[in-house]
Amino acid sequence: MNIYVILKRTFDTEEKITIANGSVQEEGAEFIINPYDEYAVEEALVLRDEHGGEVTVVTVGEEDAEKQLRTALAMGADKAVLIDREDVEESDPYTTASLLHAYFADKEVDMILAGNVAVDGGSGQVGPRLAELLDIAQVTTITSLKVEGKTATIVRDVEGDEETVEVSLPLLVTAQQGLNDPRYPSLPGIMKAKKKPLETLDLDDLDVDEDDVEAKTKTIEVFLPPAKQAGKKLEGSPEEQVKELVSLLKTEAKVL
Repeated sequence: MNIYVILKRTFDTEEKITIANGSVQEEGAEFIINPYDEYAVEEALVLRDEHGGEVTVVTVGEEDAEKQLRTALAMGADKAVLIDREDVEESDPYTTASLLHAYFADKEVDMILAGNVAVDGGSGQVGPRLAELLDIAQVTTITSLKVEGKTATIVRDVEGDEETVEVSLPLLVTAQQGLNDPRYPSLPGIMKAKKKPLETLDLDDLDVDEDDVEAKTKTIEVFLPPAKQAGKKLEGSPEEQVKELVSLLKTEAKVL
């Protein structure tokens, strides 16, 4: 099988995030593979081990993203590709999907896996956009994947319930939490990753003009959610507490 994983370099949400001048400050921030994309990498490795073939991980970013690609190689992926967008001033999901489409245009694809969403942007657009551009089937938020021949049986999360579908390859899926437990890179895997191929492509290599992938959206403001305030303990009889609660819901919470 020709299996591909599209992944993204994101900041670690477990770390303290600092915002200044309308953007997340990268200096001192820790960056990782987008957690949902780790599920996609793991599932791709399972598919390869069951059906043969190879796993190629692909990201759109800049030179710093090589670290996350090497991590995916250390997990067990066979090849990595960095699509360098340094020449693109502003990017958004349209930009990323367009660059990926240019890369996949001449590729023989059986399966493309991606994370359901990225923890930084959270739009969940790149995978579905790419599937539409490639004119292949897509199934999102999957929690189970079985492939027999050219048919995939998939269980997907549908807001607290499950849906089971059958679909023919080639196929793009996006991984939801619960699909698997991603492996950690082993020491031998880390050593092998240093020798595995990592190809860097720019817009000229893809025969893409910067104007063709110009962002369609603009970020106006980035901000942290407001700090949680301390809770209030109501005193008095149950009747008094109810009256005070109703008053607070009207005057402070403004939900009544």
